[in-house]
Amino acid sequence: MSRKIPKPLSEIVFRPGTQLQELADRAAATVRLGDALRAGLPPSLADQVRGASLRDDGTLVVLAASPAWAARLRFEAGALLDCARRQVPAAKRVEVRVAGPGNPADG
Repeated sequence: MSRKIPKPLSEIVFRPGTQLQELADRAAATVRLGDALRAGLPPSLADQVRGASLRDDGTLVVLAASPAWAARLRFEAGALLDCARRQVPAAKRVEVRVAGPGNPADG
């Protein structure tokens, strides 16, 4: 009787086409989007972007470190949208929100 060699968990969980692989792909795309937005802003402002995501309706949601920085980022909505469209052409509008307390990026 032959003994089967166990497969690595990553091979089972992250097989192409699985829901977990799709989730991992979306998470990676979200990280890339946030990085692209930060790269297109002055460093002092980029440091205040806590994250970004794109909703299915084309809304780019940008998370700011505080209400004051959210207001400042709203003035840069056009630049944020331009940066996002280079990576995700479906971006249509910008919504800037304040990252809530306990956000892992607050630190």
